[in-house]
Amino acid sequence: MQVQNLAGSDQWDRVKKELRNELGDDVFSNWFGRVKHEETTGDAVRLSVPTRFLKNWIQNNYEKQLVGLWKREQDDINRIELTVRGALRPRQLNVGLAPKAISARRISGRPGPFSSTPQFGASHGMSVIPCLADSNEDAAADFLNGASLNPKLTFDTFAEGASNSLACAAVRQMAAGHQGTLDLLYIHSSTGIGKTHLLQAAAAEARKTGRQVAYLSAEFFMYHLVPALRTPAFPVLRQAMRSIDLLLVDDLQFLHGKQAADEFSKTLELLMESPTQIIMAADRSPEDLDTLGDALRYRIQKGEVVGIQSTDYALRHDILKKRITAARRTHPGFSVPEDVADYIARYVIASARDLEGALNRLFAHNQLTKQPVTMDLAEKTLHDLVRIGEPRSIKVEEIQQVVCKHFSVTKADLLSSCRARTLVRPRQIAMYIAKVMTGRSLPEIGRRFGNRDHTTVLHAVRKIEDMVSKDKALAQEVELLKRLVHA
Repeated sequence: MQVQNLAGSDQWDRVKKELRNELGDDVFSNWFGRVKHEETTGDAVRLSVPTRFLKNWIQNNYEKQLVGLWKREQDDINRIELTVRGALRPRQLNVGLAPKAISARRISGRPGPFSSTPQFGASHGMSVIPCLADSNEDAAADFLNGASLNPKLTFDTFAEGASNSLACAAVRQMAAGHQGTLDLLYIHSSTGIGKTHLLQAAAAEARKTGRQVAYLSAEFFMYHLVPALRTPAFPVLRQAMRSIDLLLVDDLQFLHGKQAADEFSKTLELLMESPTQIIMAADRSPEDLDTLGDALRYRIQKGEVVGIQSTDYALRHDILKKRITAARRTHPGFSVPEDVADYIARYVIASARDLEGALNRLFAHNQLTKQPVTMDLAEKTLHDLVRIGEPRSIKVEEIQQVVCKHFSVTKADLLSSCRARTLVRPRQIAMYIAKVMTGRSLPEIGRRFGNRDHTTVLHAVRKIEDMVSKDKALAQEVELLKRLVHA
């Protein structure tokens, strides 16, 4: 059986590669990044996921595709069995408590000594409530408690720099309860840049002042709140919603499906009847969040939209200093020489989470071997995290902006169905550049260009390839646009 399982792991690696090619990086990362192969027995493959939400979503949307890919590896496979890893904690009842009197239940995770990122179950609320509320009061308690907070994620431990100063200032203002300036804030950035840290810091700060706060993930909203809104608990939930002073919704990119988006939009309207302030976060801008309905996207864009850029050297160095200082409070003998800190800040650039991972590795080596942290140790231990001389990741929206400016057209025109010659050529060029400069799949590029079919993108790519080979002036123009995107 062990040999079979090892073979199954190799097969799973190949299946994942095919899935990534077919679905694109974003969709694959969202839904399959945390799927693990457990065993292959008989005609079945058993995979595990961290939450019931992921289990249900994959079963409903990708089960046939998974079976088809596995059959290429092993012809007798006919079934995919999905299980949820780990046991859910039992829910504590709060029957009889009014919404304002319900205190937040928190489940503490076990992060590393430098970690400012909660474990999945704790940060996304999936281990807090294993089933729907058994009473109206309990449903209200579930909503008000939401996901648990990591006590390490505060404003004091957040490293502020040029890339995130605007977002940090806006979140601080809303956490302090300043009404009339910002009512709805939407923060977007790539993974691991600090969105969750800011939202949890705001929740902790607002609760200190006695404000009623609800911190939810999009998964929590879809899997717990939406079903509860259709039960007799709705009147009590409505009252609980109106008692909220600050609502925080994290990982909005996981809000999938028209029904969930419609319910979320209705909930926002309900909350806006009161003086509620709302902060939301996602891994992309609202116009690039394909799963949002038009009404919800419009409501978000009426608020304040703030992007957090990738960290620069100064900010990464500041993050490291804060994490090292925090570690030395409990481990005074631990130290990181300045040249090592400089090396990490310069070359571990993917995300703040990678910075923390780098320090966790050095810390673990120091504690286990009692050897000091040196440059030689850092180079050997962190080689897979170091990014020396790698080109930065190009986003489709960056390409669209450059092309729109160059051809004097709007992004709305570029994404529209208009077939005017003045728009068709820029649109095809933008699709071509997106294909050659990003790792996006044809279907994903099509979605970013007004939900076009992948065959449309393929036609555009082949068309521009052919024209560039014959038209020197066009070839130079396309090269210029590529350089502008890289700039």
